[in-house]
Amino acid sequence: MTNSWEDIKNADVVFVMGGNPAENHPCGFKWAIKARQERGAKIICVDVRYTRTAAVSDIFVQIRPGSDIAFMGGLINYVLQNKKYNEEYVRHFTNATYIVKDTYNFDPETGLFSGYDPEKRRYDTKLWDYERDEKGMVKKDMTMEHPRCVFQLLKQFYSRYTPEVVEKITGVPKEKFLEVAKIIAETGAPDKSMTHLYALGWTHHSWGTQVIGSMAILQLLLGNIGVPGGGINALRGHSNVQGVTDLAGEGRFLHGYLRPPKPEQQTLKDYIEANTPKPWDEGSMNYWSNYSKFIVSLLKAYYGDAATPENDFAYHFLPKQDKVIAWDEAIDRMYRGKMEGLVSLGVNILANTPNVNKTVEALSKLKWMVVVELFETEMASFWKQAKNPEAVKTEVLLLPSALFAEKEGTKTNSGRRLSWQYKAVDPPGDAKSEYWIAGRLYMKLKELYQKEGGKFPDPILKARWPYKNPYEPTADEVLALEINGVALADLTDDKGNVVVKKGERLPSFTMLRDDGTTACGMWLYCGVYPQSGNRAKNTDLSDPSGLGIYPNFGFSWPANRRILYNRASADPTGKPWSPKKKLLWWDEKEGKWVGHDVPDIKPDLPPEYGPFIMLPEGRGRLYNFFLADGPFPEHYEPYESPVQNVLHPKTSTNPVVKIYKSELDLLGTPDKFPYCATTYRLTEHFHFWTKHVYGASVLFQKIFVEIPEELAKELGIKEGDKVRIVTARGSAEAYALPTKRIKPLIVNGKKVYTVGIPIHWGFEGFVKGALANLATPYVWDPNSQTPEFKGFLCNIEKVKA
Repeated sequence: MTNSWEDIKNADVVFVMGGNPAENHPCGFKWAIKARQERGAKIICVDVRYTRTAAVSDIFVQIRPGSDIAFMGGLINYVLQNKKYNEEYVRHFTNATYIVKDTYNFDPETGLFSGYDPEKRRYDTKLWDYERDEKGMVKKDMTMEHPRCVFQLLKQFYSRYTPEVVEKITGVPKEKFLEVAKIIAETGAPDKSMTHLYALGWTHHSWGTQVIGSMAILQLLLGNIGVPGGGINALRGHSNVQGVTDLAGEGRFLHGYLRPPKPEQQTLKDYIEANTPKPWDEGSMNYWSNYSKFIVSLLKAYYGDAATPENDFAYHFLPKQDKVIAWDEAIDRMYRGKMEGLVSLGVNILANTPNVNKTVEALSKLKWMVVVELFETEMASFWKQAKNPEAVKTEVLLLPSALFAEKEGTKTNSGRRLSWQYKAVDPPGDAKSEYWIAGRLYMKLKELYQKEGGKFPDPILKARWPYKNPYEPTADEVLALEINGVALADLTDDKGNVVVKKGERLPSFTMLRDDGTTACGMWLYCGVYPQSGNRAKNTDLSDPSGLGIYPNFGFSWPANRRILYNRASADPTGKPWSPKKKLLWWDEKEGKWVGHDVPDIKPDLPPEYGPFIMLPEGRGRLYNFFLADGPFPEHYEPYESPVQNVLHPKTSTNPVVKIYKSELDLLGTPDKFPYCATTYRLTEHFHFWTKHVYGASVLFQKIFVEIPEELAKELGIKEGDKVRIVTARGSAEAYALPTKRIKPLIVNGKKVYTVGIPIHWGFEGFVKGALANLATPYVWDPNSQTPEFKGFLCNIEKVKA
């Protein structure tokens, strides 16, 4: 989230699209209700189903699965054509004025950007770069009238997304679309703001990254990023998903979103030069110029005394990979017999991954698998789903772990806030915390390397492990000594004064050094546990600003900042856009930024510097040439779609979507699989765990599938009938629930039905049912490697009694 849950109360419009927070984030959604009660805010819900969020919204719009970018394109076009954008914000705070190279092009007939290689199914993104001067700075036109400036290209690109075209693609009537567009466009006024809430309903597509980018474009045009009541706010499905991502649980990054080294980056100097951008604009703070401080401090946290200037701070200990092995690629490697073993903590791959049959076959080819879990999940007993269970040779070791209430530590919520969670009870039986498991695993590996040697023992033998009991580190130690970081020597300021003594914990990431005098395992969290104490334990609910900042409740990364890019809450002169939402302002007398939140910019940099400090432009991107599938979000159909692409039938789906050759024969067509399908969650179940608990299980005992009433009538299906959802990958049986919540839509003259499939069941637990992923396709977003769970094709068969 760019903002916070509490900040939603400052919104004039709450736009929910790609999520269902009333059901899946019920505690946080109270702030949307508060915005309406206290400010008269409008809540708009766009969803494929009529949900509990829809039930409490002022406007509900039903949309066809997989057509979200077309709806967003229509909103962008509406704002541009009706000049509802915040012009000063756009001119000074975005890249609208930047001129793009003449090698960029988009062909509306083929749906392809310039530089497409059909054999490699890849774009040459260098063709989409900006025009630059001899210093490498981007050329600009502050009038925004140059035919190749981003603003003009944006207008041209989205001019195709008329209300009529939106209706053809999405099934949303033109009048309904315009009703929403008019309300949203009004938040372009300087004293208004709109917040956007989304979740997996947007990310789980073959173009998920791009649809989120389309909202970034809309919010930047309206001036709604960096302001109270604004932002683009991703709602995490678990209480600590944000923390897991920050700390490299995904594996695509090192801690703090630092990039893993590549083979051509054999020295630390090579690596730093490749990952440290130079500014592209005279008004850019270029925050990532600090990259060397973050990576050297991280290496010191990893390897301690073994990381020295003479050996590149043990940079050679890090693996150099051509490409990071993402979730989908790891399973594909297992499937091809290219992986020997797997250690799994807190994930149920069968329930999380598309095409269960492929996943089961992949796990069957492992020699061993360790599963650290609360229960015997489907992953731990995957072999039960195999065609021939007796033939599975994989040795499975199940380690019982502690529940969240049975251990202490921090959780980082959707709003980037770290809060301390105290232990309530001891874990039962032999169940142990991850601290116990990880500590013993590390020490046993170390002992084996010491005793037996190995090809490359140094990263294990020389790791920094600063814990009193190395076999069981405590959460307090991990946060204080490793994640927050410490000074390894006295740190001085520009005048030579000691500001942090050797051995003291660091107060802020501004203290990090690239000379080896600081160790920090996560630069974004630096300052959560300074020498004065653990700020994650702070519970002060005072709110001096009245804006929901709560500066002394927990710790919000980075630097306890509650609204990212908050310098954008003031206009180009440093004056707040709205007196009612006064967050930061430039104090001429003091020569610095002051206000109610921690400034997201160096406090003494004057207003002419861009507020988007993490980008070398210093400006928000209406045009992003780094993405694999285009610098502007374009509507492409899901890989399985009931209709052709209205805009360009020649390129109906994302041309660079990630799909494996082994899956090409497992894709359905509308002649055999005529209905759309989407997956979703229920409030009454928590993912794949609560079915192991009796109390939660009785709330929804049977797996069901929602079928539009009209379709159920056509098929002769009544409530409670057993049906089979069939796709090109497999089938899943469930009980039919004819519903008014999903109505058929007319899409370019064709009636399209959508079927809803909840995800919570499996073959383990008190209540059992088919795994939803028996049906889902193995198709992935080329940028984020997320699967296309939210839009695919199926058929429905009535199961004979």
